[in-house]
Amino acid sequence: MKTFKKMAAQGDLLIVKIDKLPDGLKAVKAEDGLFVVAHSETGHNHVIDATKTKAFELKKPDIYQMFLQVDEPTPINHLRSFDTHEPILVGPGIYRIARQREYTPEGYRRAAD
Repeated sequence: MKTFKKMAAQGDLLIVKIDKLPDGLKAVKAEDGLFVVAHSETGHNHVIDATKTKAFELKKPDIYQMFLQVDEPTPINHLRSFDTHEPILVGPGIYRIARQREYTPEGYRRAAD
């Protein structure tokens, strides 16, 4: 399992440790005891255990970012049994989760994982 201190990536997901949560956030509801950190276009989401973390999004949701407050070391897992991304252990702290995006003539879209 990968570990990191300040920044890590898992597929099209970027995890950045930050000092504090920004203003204007609202709590995200867990689904089956998990927070979906990033929905995958193939249905194989990136998730983290909701019993050890809190998740937040901007009041005006942004598909490119969310925030986590992690209370104890917890992995982010990619829910795919084949060709999967290695789990990343996220230590206690506050994190910004960013989705990569790409430009097309129609405008920006999420990068495919």
